[in-house]
Amino acid sequence: MNYEQYAQNYALFFENLNINVTLEEYKEIFIEDVYFEDPFQKTNDIDSLINIFSHMYKTLEEPSFKITEAITKGNISYLRWTFRYKTSKNSKDFQSFIGVSRVEFTSKGKVSSHIDYWDSGVNIYEKIPLLKHIIKLIKNKIKA
Repeated sequence: MNYEQYAQNYALFFENLNINVTLEEYKEIFIEDVYFEDPFQKTNDIDSLINIFSHMYKTLEEPSFKITEAITKGNISYLRWTFRYKTSKNSKDFQSFIGVSRVEFTSKGKVSSHIDYWDSGVNIYEKIPLLKHIIKLIKNKIKA
């Protein structure tokens, strides 16, 4: 079992993820009851995972991931990535943020768990005008 190779294959899949990835392609990468978690949702099946990624392509323009670092120990890999996207077709500028995924592989190389870690406050909430001011106020009260 070469977990480093599994991580490299998964990183490639992740970087090439797009709206046209088929169910069969997902099933080559993930087990049926794959666990997925990010700051907004948790799910435990491949169909829900596909819906999450499909929703991303329906609500954002040109979303993409670039893996910048991969560390593997045993059957667990940590992938550091940069996520780039536009908020609308009319938007000229890309927005981006950095996150890390903890990915667990089966002995056959399929992903059994994918947990994303990224700052939803800075990357989402603080970009909403009303929330931006409230969060800034809270941060100022908390900081030393």
